[in-house]
Order: sequence, then C-alpha cells, then structure tokens
Amino acid sequence: MNNANTSIIPAIGRVLMAAIFVMSGIGKLLAPAATIGYIASSGLPFATAGLAVAIAVELGGGLLLALGIQTRLVAAGLAAFSIVTALAFHHAIGDQNQMIHLLKNIAMAGGLLQVVAFGAGAYSFDNRRAVIGGRQPA
Repeated sequence: MNNANTSIIPAIGRVLMAAIFVMSGIGKLLAPAATIGYIASSGLPFATAGLAVAIAVELGGGLLLALGIQTRLVAAGLAAFSIVTALAFHHAIGDQNQMIHLLKNIAMAGGLLQVVAFGAGAYSFDNRRAVIGGRQPA
C-alpha cells in the first residue's frame, strides 16, 4: 500500500468539500420559501421541484461524500450540480459577488473531479467494503 491508500487526508478533504453542500441543504430545508423565490427569480420553471432536487442533492450527496459511500459516483453528480448551478444562478459576471460564486462552484467541481479520479481513500465506506470483499480498494 502506498501513502495515498493509508492517509487520512482524503477523508478530511471529502468532509471539507461536503460541508458546503450539507450546510446549503440544511439552509434550504429551514427556509424553503426563500429558495423557491430565488429559483423563480432566476426564470427557471418548477421552482418547488427544483427545491426538492437541490435539497436531495446537497444534503444527500454531501452526507454520502463525507462518509465515502459510492464516492466516485456521488462526487461526479455533485460536480455536475456545481457546474449547472454556477451557470444557472451565477452567470452575471459583471457583479463581483456573482463572479466569486461562479468561480467557487467551478473550483468545487474541480475538487470533486479529483475525488472521481482518485477515489474515496482509506477512511471510507467504499474502502471498507472493498477490503471486506477482498477487492482492490478504490
């Protein structure tokens, strides 16, 4: 095993990346009207359905990422979600705040793609299943 297969660093990275999704999902759960209004003000249809999808992706995906469950698939989904939301909600790049949010989402997608490429690491449910099943860890 090399250092990447035994280090706690990937787990710390996953938890740090997951934090923004989990906190955002909780925020949407606690203030659904604000999120529905924001989605509608962006001109997107089905704002209520968009809220439900966003909560499921952010809260569910964030928790799965933090725990290292189906990590590559979840990270790919969160990366796609980050890019779509960047383009849908933060495209007004003349506004410095929106430009920062756009770049933040793009940077998050980049970090998530690293997880897609290199896997969950040693401290994850994915790795535990692989070890118990006698497979090569992800």
